[in-house]
Amino acid sequence: QVQLVESGGGSVQTGGSLTLSCATSRDTFSRYWMGWFRQVPGKEREKVAVIDSDGSPDYAKSVEGRFSIRQDNEMNILYLQMNSLKPEDTAMYYCAADRRSLRYGDSPATVWGQGTQVTVSS
Repeated sequence: QVQLVESGGGSVQTGGSLTLSCATSRDTFSRYWMGWFRQVPGKEREKVAVIDSDGSPDYAKSVEGRFSIRQDNEMNILYLQMNSLKPEDTAMYYCAADRRSLRYGDSPATVWGQGTQVTVSS
């Protein structure tokens, strides 16, 4: 059973930084594609950053240049470094794992963490 445990959310002011972490098992890390999504109440969940099938990162246009996704293959942790945060980045952030690439979005088989809230005040 795949388990994803997120941490690192919080409240910051505009321009601040946060680092989200997603811990999972070695088996999940080696067999699943992983990434970060976010959701605002009343809107659909959207892709933020994923690790593509060739190991390269893929970012949403809205976060390119500000966010960075990274895998720690020793500790089996997926990170999302978020810099220059804006109020529009306020959302619940979810770690995701799927047996296919998440580059084009999630699927019915996508496994989700419990989510961690990020709030950016102006």
